[in-house]
Amino acid sequence: MSVELEDEFQKELIEVFVQEAQEWLQQIHVALDELQQGPSPERHLKLAQTIKVGITNMGGSAATIGLSEVEQASFAAIPFVEAVQDPSATIAAGDFVAVCKQLGQIHDLLTRATGVAFEAEAAPERSNGLPVNVQTSELLAVLQRFREGPGKQTAAGRNLIQIVIDQVEGLKKSGIESCDVISLKEFLDRWSEGEDGFVESVQAQIPVVLDEIGRLKNGAGEAGQASERLQAVVEQVAQLVSIAQQVNASQAVMFFTGLQGFLTIVMQRRVAVKVQTYQAVELRLHEIIKAIQEWGTAGRTERSAIAGVLGN
Repeated sequence: MSVELEDEFQKELIEVFVQEAQEWLQQIHVALDELQQGPSPERHLKLAQTIKVGITNMGGSAATIGLSEVEQASFAAIPFVEAVQDPSATIAAGDFVAVCKQLGQIHDLLTRATGVAFEAEAAPERSNGLPVNVQTSELLAVLQRFREGPGKQTAAGRNLIQIVIDQVEGLKKSGIESCDVISLKEFLDRWSEGEDGFVESVQAQIPVVLDEIGRLKNGAGEAGQASERLQAVVEQVAQLVSIAQQVNASQAVMFFTGLQGFLTIVMQRRVAVKVQTYQAVELRLHEIIKAIQEWGTAGRTERSAIAGVLGN
C-alpha cells in the first residue's frame, strides 16, 4: 500500500474512532453523573459497569489505530472506576474527583491525537441567582410535592422524576446535607441526550430489521447470505437492548430482548416460522417505533417540568 493510501486509510480509521469515542464519552458522563447522586445498589453496579465498558472499548479501539497515549490513559482510568464501583463500600468525594480528572486527561489526549476538540466538562454557570447548594431534605420535599401534584402523572414507561428523587434520597441516607442543584440539571441534560440518541437509533435501525423480516417472510436469498444478514440484524437489536437499558426504557428493553431471542431462534433454524408470525412481528415493529417516539416526546416534557422545579 502506498504512503498516500496508508495516510488516507488511517484518516478514515480516526474519523470512525472519533465518532465512537464521542458516543462512549457521552455514555460515560451520563452514567457518572447518575452514579454520583447515590442510586440504588443494583443501579450503582450497572452504572459503574457502563463506565468501565465505555473506557475499555475506547482504550481497545485506540490501540487498534496506534493512539498509544489514549490507550494508556483509558486503561489507566479503570482502577479509578473500580474504586467507586462497589455500592456497599465507603466512597469518598475524592474518588469521584479522581475519575473526573482522569477523564479530563483522556479528553485532552483525544484532542491532541485526533485534531478534534474533545472538551472536558465546563464549569456550570450560576445564573439567575440560583444557590449552588440547597438542603437535601428541602429539595427532596419539593420534588415529592411535584411528583404528587395534580396533573403530574408520568407517561407509561417513564419514571425520571422517581429516578431523581431516588438520587436525592440516596444522598440524604448517605448523610449528605446539601445537594448541588446545578449537578442535577446537568444530569437532566445528559439524560436528555441519551434518550434522544436512543430514539434516533430506533428510527435508524428498525427499518433495517423490517427489511430483514420481509426477506425472511418471503423466503428470499440463499441460506448462507440470509444467515449473515440476520446475524447483523441480531447484533443491531442487541445494541438497542443495551441503549434502552442505559436510558431506563423498560418496555423497550422487554420488547427488543424478546425480538433478539426470536431472531436468534430463526437464525439457528430451530423452528419453522409461519408467514403470519412474521407479519405479526412487522406490525409490532411499526407500533414500537411510534410508541418510542411518543415516549421520547413525553420525556422532553417531563424533563422540562423537572428543570422548572429546579429553577431555570
